[in-house]
Amino acid sequence: MSTPLYNSSIIDTYIKLIKSKYNFVNVGELLSYANMTYLEVSDQGHWFSQEQVNLFYEKLLKVTGNENIAREAGRYAASPEAMGIIRQYFLGLVGPAKAYSLIGEAANTKIVRSSVYTSRQIASNSVEITVTPRPGTHEEPFQCQNRMGFFEAVASVFNAKLPHIEHPECMFRGDRVCRYTVSWDKVPFTFRNHTRYAAGLLLLALTGYFLKVDPATARVVAPWSITAFLTLTLISLRSEKKALILSQQSLVNLTDSLFERVEINYNNALVTNEIGQAISRLTEVHDILSDVIQILEKRLDYSRGLILLANPEKSRLVFHAGFGYHDEQLAFLGKTTFHLDRPDSKGVFVISFREQRPFLVADVKDIEGNLSGKSQNFAKQLLSQTFICCPIICEGESLGIIAVDNLKSKRPLVQSDVSLLMGIAPVIGISIRNAKLHEAKSNQFSSFLKVMAASIDARDPLTAGHSEKVTEYSDEICEELGLPRSEREMIRVAALLHDYGKIGVPDAILKKNGRLSDLEYEIVKTHCHKTRDILEQVNFEGIYREVPEIAGAHHEKIDGTGYPKGLKGKDIPLGAKIIAVADFYEAVTSQRHYRAPMPREAAFRLLREGAGSHFDKHIVDALITCRSRASEDGDASAAQEG
Repeated sequence: MSTPLYNSSIIDTYIKLIKSKYNFVNVGELLSYANMTYLEVSDQGHWFSQEQVNLFYEKLLKVTGNENIAREAGRYAASPEAMGIIRQYFLGLVGPAKAYSLIGEAANTKIVRSSVYTSRQIASNSVEITVTPRPGTHEEPFQCQNRMGFFEAVASVFNAKLPHIEHPECMFRGDRVCRYTVSWDKVPFTFRNHTRYAAGLLLLALTGYFLKVDPATARVVAPWSITAFLTLTLISLRSEKKALILSQQSLVNLTDSLFERVEINYNNALVTNEIGQAISRLTEVHDILSDVIQILEKRLDYSRGLILLANPEKSRLVFHAGFGYHDEQLAFLGKTTFHLDRPDSKGVFVISFREQRPFLVADVKDIEGNLSGKSQNFAKQLLSQTFICCPIICEGESLGIIAVDNLKSKRPLVQSDVSLLMGIAPVIGISIRNAKLHEAKSNQFSSFLKVMAASIDARDPLTAGHSEKVTEYSDEICEELGLPRSEREMIRVAALLHDYGKIGVPDAILKKNGRLSDLEYEIVKTHCHKTRDILEQVNFEGIYREVPEIAGAHHEKIDGTGYPKGLKGKDIPLGAKIIAVADFYEAVTSQRHYRAPMPREAAFRLLREGAGSHFDKHIVDALITCRSRASEDGDASAAQEG
C-alpha cells in the first residue's frame, strides 16, 4: 500500500478552486482517475499518497490546459472560501512575518508528511523558508509551484500586492532542498510615517537655512512649512488610524468567533456530560438511544439525527432512533436496512461501520457516483444534503453508526461537529455494550428462575405451568395498577418462585385426590416459610431483596387470618397481596386432583366475596378488569379466524 503523505485539505482546496473558476471540469471523473473519492476528500483526517496526487494533477492539467494551475491553487488557499476563520486569525496577527513563522509548524503537523518545512525571518519584511524532503519520498515540480502559490497567498492576506519570491535552491534543479526567500511591501501607514518624519526634517532644515540667509523669506516659508508638515502628519495619522481600525475590527471578529467557539465547546461538554449521566442510569438499549436522541435534539444545532445499530448477526444496519423526521420519513427509515454482509456495499454508513472512521459530506451530490441505487434513493427520500456519519465503537467492535444532517436553513457542518460526535459515540457504545451484557445476565437469571419454578410444578402434571400463569396474572395486575417497571420485575420474580417451598412437602400430600386432613393441611402451609427461608439463601440485590418476604407472604389475608405470620392490612407487602389474588384465580380456574376447573365468572364472584377480608379490593378489581379484557380480545380473535 502506498504511503499516505498529503492531507486531504490540499486536494480540497483544488476542488474548491475548480468549482469556483473551472466549473466545466467533471470533479467526479477527476477523483476517480486519481483513485480518490469525495468521501476521502471530505474527511479532514484522510491522507493521500504521492501516486494519487500525481494522477490528480496529471488529469487536472489535461482538462484545464493551465500549466499554472498548481500555483493558482496555492494562491486560492488565501480566499475566504478556503480559509474561513484562519484568514481572520492571520489578520489578527497584524503582520505577515508572524504568519510565515507559523508555516513550519502547520505544514509539518497538518498538511504534508513528505517534507520538513522550516522558516526564519531575515528582515522586517522578508523570510527564508526551507523545504527538506524526507528520506524515501519523491515530490514533483508542480508541488514546488503549489508551495510558491501558497507562500504568495499568505502575504496577500495582509497586502493587496503579491510578495516577491526568490527560489535560489530547488530540489528539481539538483539541489538538496527547496529554499525560498519571500519579501513583501511594508504596510502603507509605515511608509507614510517614514515620509512624514523625513519631510519634517527637510522642512525644518530649510526653515533654519532661510532664517540665517534671508529672514524675510523665512517668515514666508515657515508658515507654509508648518502647514505642509501638519498636512502630512494628518494624512499619516488618518492612514494609521484606518489601518488600526481594520486591525481592530479583525481582532473583534476573531474574538467573536473565538467566543462563539468557546460557547460551542462548553455546550458540547454539557451534551457529553448530560448523555453520560442520563444513560448511566439505564440498562435497556431502547431507553439509552431514546435519551441520547432527545439530548442531541435539545442541545445541538442539527436539523435531524439518527442511530443505526447492527443486528445480532452483524449482517445489516437497522434504524433504532431518530429526531427531526416527519412520520412518513420515520416509516421509511423503519423499513430501510443497510447490508453489511455484501462486499460490494459502498454506502457511507456501511463504510463508516466497516472502517470505523467518520465522514463529513459537504454535498450529497458530490458522492452520488460512489453510492448504490439504494443509498441514492435513501438520500433522496430524506432530502439529505450535507451530513456527518460516525461509527459507534466499543472495545474495537463496531456496534452501529450515528448520523446528523442539516437542511438549507441551518449552518454548514464542520470538522468540530465530527469531533463532537466522535466524542459522544464511544459513550453510547459503552452504554449499549453494558446494556446488552445486563440483558444477557438478566436473561440468564430469568432462565434460572424459570427452571427453579418448573422443577416444583413438574412434580405434578396437573400443576405444571402454575407458577408461570401466576406470574402472568401478577404482571397484568401490576400493569393495570401502573406500578414502576422495577417493582413489576421484582414482583414477577417473587410470583415465579412463590411456591418453591413445596419442594419440602411430600408428593403424597401434594397429589392427594381427596380432602386434606388437618395435619396434612398444616404441612402444606409450611411451604410459605420454607419458600422464604430458601430464597433468603439467594444473594438477591437491590429491590430484589424483597423477593423472599413477598414470596413467603402470598397466603397472608387482609383480616389477619392468613399464614404463616397472620399479617393484617398494610403490614402485608403489596407484592404479596398481588400474588395472593393471582394465585387464587389460577388455582380455582385450573384442574386439580380434588375438583374440576371453575368457570371464570364463578372465580370472579369468589374474589369479590373475599375482597376486603381476604384480598385487597383494588387488586381484585384490577385482575377482573385484565382477565375480562383478555377474554374479550380472545373472543374477537376467534371470531375473525372463524
